[in-house]
Amino acid sequence: MTTMTASHLIPRWSGALWSGALGICAIIAVIRPAQAEPRAVVELFTSQGCSSCPPADQIIGDLSKDPSVIALSMPIDYWDYLGWKDTLADSRFSARQRAYSRMRGDREVYTPQVVVNGSTHVIGSDRAGIENAIGKTDKGTGVMSVPVTMSLSGKQINVSVAASKEPTVSRGEVWICSIAKSVPIAITRGENRGQQVTYHNVVRNLLKVGDWTGRPESWTVPIENLTRDGVDGAVVYIQDGSRERPGPMLGAAYTSLH
Repeated sequence: MTTMTASHLIPRWSGALWSGALGICAIIAVIRPAQAEPRAVVELFTSQGCSSCPPADQIIGDLSKDPSVIALSMPIDYWDYLGWKDTLADSRFSARQRAYSRMRGDREVYTPQVVVNGSTHVIGSDRAGIENAIGKTDKGTGVMSVPVTMSLSGKQINVSVAASKEPTVSRGEVWICSIAKSVPIAITRGENRGQQVTYHNVVRNLLKVGDWTGRPESWTVPIENLTRDGVDGAVVYIQDGSRERPGPMLGAAYTSLH
């Protein structure tokens, strides 16, 4: 059971990871800088059917107010059979969580689980552990070292990734996700029945923008490819590796859509 006794644990499963298809055209543009260069991307893998998750969901809500942290909720679907189907869950997030586990070489796939800067996992309800992981991973070579900016222009989002500051950092994948900043859910069955839980910065769609090769590059993303009910923000991140083998986070940015 390991040290994660307070959390939901499952064996590592092999799952098909998704492939994002998105029409992107390169642009040359002047894009305003982000309000702050974040020090960390914090991903919470959570579930409405997990009784250990509400404290972690609240921590993500607190972190979402910190401009130096990009906090994301990625609800998974593998607990749906326990009596309550998660209304926000996406099988792509379950696959992403397992891909992280494969890259680390462990079998640690559980809820609530936080992955910090694409490399270190922590129990999602361990606030001190998350802060320690942010400090630890921030010292890694190239981690969150690549400036990323976003701006809105009409019906599109302009994304710009700067040149690498580190000679050992020369490539990565650029992804954009649409988020709903606050989603209250009344849960009527399962382990959390009778509770209303608010989920913060919930990822509602995730699309690949392009491949970064260490040089300054820019893209445009049609907003219509991201919008759906409740979406009011967007996050772009650049990550070492690939969707099948995700590595450290190299940079990220957030913008409100309203």
